[in-house]
Amino acid sequence: MPAWHAVTELDKLDLETPFPLRIGDQQVCVVRLEDGIFAINDVCTHEYALLSDGYFEDGKLECPLHQACFEVRTGKALNEPADVDVVTYPTKVEGGVVFVEV
Repeated sequence: MPAWHAVTELDKLDLETPFPLRIGDQQVCVVRLEDGIFAINDVCTHEYALLSDGYFEDGKLECPLHQACFEVRTGKALNEPADVDVVTYPTKVEGGVVFVEV
């Protein structure tokens, strides 16, 4: 059953900088954008690689292995070789602390 996990303080999240972490057995990447805080599974759906090790621009994470891109707001796979979206996780901020529901 999903549960909320405190992951970091809001002021420690730099704008448009991936923040990788592990929650239980899940690799998660949190990103702070102008329009909110977003969390996605940090593992590329094409081949195992951490998306947070790749390139980030315009709300998209690019896999460091084969350049598959994923939209961090929706988890949508944007190009081949990935054709499966990554899982997204709900986020919230309370008292200056960022929470992710996994």
